[in-house]
Amino acid sequence: MQQVFDLANEKMEKSLNALHNEFASMRAGRASVSLLDKINVDYYGVPTPIQQMAAVSVSEGRILCIQPWDVSTIAAIERAIQASDLGVNPQDDGKIIRLIFPPLTEEKRRQLAKEASKFGEETKVAVRSVRRDCIDKLKKMKKDSEITEDDLRNGEEKMQKITDSFIKKVDEMVTAKEKDIMEI
Repeated sequence: MQQVFDLANEKMEKSLNALHNEFASMRAGRASVSLLDKINVDYYGVPTPIQQMAAVSVSEGRILCIQPWDVSTIAAIERAIQASDLGVNPQDDGKIIRLIFPPLTEEKRRQLAKEASKFGEETKVAVRSVRRDCIDKLKKMKKDSEITEDDLRNGEEKMQKITDSFIKKVDEMVTAKEKDIMEI
């Protein structure tokens, strides 16, 4: 039975990590290096993350600087940024690309908060799906006479407690991200 619980914890933790990564790449009014995580540049025919091609830093609160190691890749990096859903036009001076993030409007903040909430709900569905799968495994173990009826009931209760703790973590993450987005 412990293997089932360990598997559930591992899968639920992966769901939380996926939510964390999704939130990291969401724009919240400030420049962040993680905003570029999902953008790949066509570098000699190979999709390459920007962080592997350039030094990326935040110079001011709303300005992200990208300094490519190979200056000839500036145009390719600019195209990749423009093709992404980042919503910012890159500005380059021949050596450094600057991304200047304008302040978010109230409407955009509300839209981003809704997206954060949606990602949270999707993560909760994933966590509950893991719970359902694990409870099915416990029921199969009961059917195969590997565990008793009491073990099954206790296992279901423990599985629910694990699920509740992960759902609480998801809610906390969503609340924190919404607060971060709505903050001016």
